[in-house]
Amino acid sequence: MEKTLNVSHSGSSKGKWSLDLGNPAHREARSGSYSPGTGAVSDTHPSQTQKRHLEGVLNKYTNLLQGWQHRYFVLDPELGQLQYFINEHSKNQKPRGSLPLIGSSVAPSDEFPYMFTVCAANGDFFKLRACDAHEQQMWMTQLQLCARRHSDGSAKVMSQAEGQQKNLVNSIESLPSHGPLSSLDQDLLLLKATSAATLSCLGECLSILQHNVCQAAQHITQSHMQGSHTDNICNWSRSKTASEDYEKNGELTHNTSTVHQHLSPLHRNKERLKDTESSSSESVDSSEEITDTEDNEEEDLGVLDDQRSIILHLLSQLKLGMDLTRVVLPTFILEKRSLLEMYANFMAHPDVFLAITSGVTAEERMIRFVEYYLTAFHEGRKGAVAKKPYNPILGESFHCTWDVQRDKVRPLRTTSSSPAPAAAHSTQITSSEGLGSYRLRFVAEQVSHHPPVSGFYCECEEQQICVNTHVWTKSKFMGMSIGVSMVGEGVLHLLEHDEEYVFTLPSAYARSILTVPWVELGGKVSISCAKSGYSATVTFHTKPFYGGKVHRVTAEVKHNPTGTIVCKAQGEWNGTLEFTYSSGETKVIDTSKLPVIKKKIRPLEKQGQYESRRLWQHVTAALKAGDIDAATEHKHQLEEKQRREGKQRTASSTTWKPKYFIKEGDGWVYHNPLWKTK
Repeated sequence: MEKTLNVSHSGSSKGKWSLDLGNPAHREARSGSYSPGTGAVSDTHPSQTQKRHLEGVLNKYTNLLQGWQHRYFVLDPELGQLQYFINEHSKNQKPRGSLPLIGSSVAPSDEFPYMFTVCAANGDFFKLRACDAHEQQMWMTQLQLCARRHSDGSAKVMSQAEGQQKNLVNSIESLPSHGPLSSLDQDLLLLKATSAATLSCLGECLSILQHNVCQAAQHITQSHMQGSHTDNICNWSRSKTASEDYEKNGELTHNTSTVHQHLSPLHRNKERLKDTESSSSESVDSSEEITDTEDNEEEDLGVLDDQRSIILHLLSQLKLGMDLTRVVLPTFILEKRSLLEMYANFMAHPDVFLAITSGVTAEERMIRFVEYYLTAFHEGRKGAVAKKPYNPILGESFHCTWDVQRDKVRPLRTTSSSPAPAAAHSTQITSSEGLGSYRLRFVAEQVSHHPPVSGFYCECEEQQICVNTHVWTKSKFMGMSIGVSMVGEGVLHLLEHDEEYVFTLPSAYARSILTVPWVELGGKVSISCAKSGYSATVTFHTKPFYGGKVHRVTAEVKHNPTGTIVCKAQGEWNGTLEFTYSSGETKVIDTSKLPVIKKKIRPLEKQGQYESRRLWQHVTAALKAGDIDAATEHKHQLEEKQRREGKQRTASSTTWKPKYFIKEGDGWVYHNPLWKTK
């Protein structure tokens, strides 16, 4: 038996909801004790434990431009999912979308009459509206009961799994140490290690589910919440200068600053290069640079059998949540490039980066920065297989430049109000070197070993744009995954507009470390400009447990004083991204088709001993040749040298002083940034 009601949806078309009342338990549910407006069912009523199939039309908030639209929703209590379709006739087809209800939250909203939200544990959510209070309460109650039932079931399963795992361990450990079936049997040790790691991973997953639900609920209820400015990112490079003018207290002398203020940007750049080269023991001459031909694409071979036993042995010694900073990981997982060089690869689209500052309005500049930010990660993350860059040695540095043709500097989105590409600052290009192109300079340095902190800086003198970042990488063991948090903060400076954009970085996760490891990004990051009042929130979505796409990212740009959303984006950070603007314009960007501009780097023989390519050259050569033993030996020699030097500094009470970066508060800043010589 099915009951059907025709209801009016916000004065528009008619819809219906239906509740399956085909058995006595469902008929009894009709008299359930509901509390309108509270989103709850009386805990004492016996009908709350029944499984109910609910379906019907609700209004769903689609996006900023399309607003509310009628969709046909189906609550499947067996699957524990809320699915929706275009209309009732299409419900036998593949659903347009779905939310897993395990660990989800359901709550009413005051934004619109009869509105409520459903927040999944993976961060996704639906904004829904019913036709009246009764229908709103009906949906909320059934969704809450379904979510509770599946969550309670998961907890019971977890408890049972813990008991079975303990019995397994006790059975193995009770075996004799010798004989045909011993407690030291390799297969039994493998079973013991994998069962413990799997159980730990399940426990962490439940904890993450609960944590994500709380965060998602807070995000929806606090619609005007500002993004925090806590974690720093990038430090980039330009000319080096002021080592001789740099005083012990970390300040530039007044006379030096005054002189730079009266020089043209081009002359200031030459002056900084001259000063830096004369003061540095390892001068960097950009005229010696050649286009980089290195291709470090990783083969997707997965973990070999002999390597798997090494990883299993390592996993058996780790505890869930353990800090991996001081853990020596096997050499075969290395990526044939330093972490410092990986940061440089974030600039693979320097033409998009340079176009930020030529935006006519503050809104346009913020949107351009978000477009650049979302397209920067795919080239920095080489290949699909998860491999780990070299941990930089203390004092290690990486230098490179990009020459970008001025006519190639244009935004990914061109509007009628935008200026001609690269028109800004064209009168400043007076040298033959910069006649047809802009030069972008980059420098990165490992400024601390414990904790491991990298600083990097990048600038274009002609465009008056630079970015400074520091990153502290914190690795954590998560069962069958490894999580890496990028703690720090980056600041983009647009000197022509006197604007600073503060941004953070997502976390990275290496999944399936026993089979074919792969990398995904996760977490919420913020971008904000205090002067203009514009901010952006970018969410990198990790893959849900059941179904769902990988590498998803969503973003929203907002003008905080008015609360106006001016841009939204969704897609994959290493695939296709779709941008929707308040003007009604849409734009699709395929990151795989964006042209990559090769960086320029000096040959190994021209590099200093502590520059990344030269420092790690023997490890890289051995990995390319497939000689893991030789690579491990060369890596060990570098690590031992770093330990000896650390002990010598400790014995002599000497403090390490980075060459290119200065400690300022909790962060690190390039010693002669462009904004200090403006």
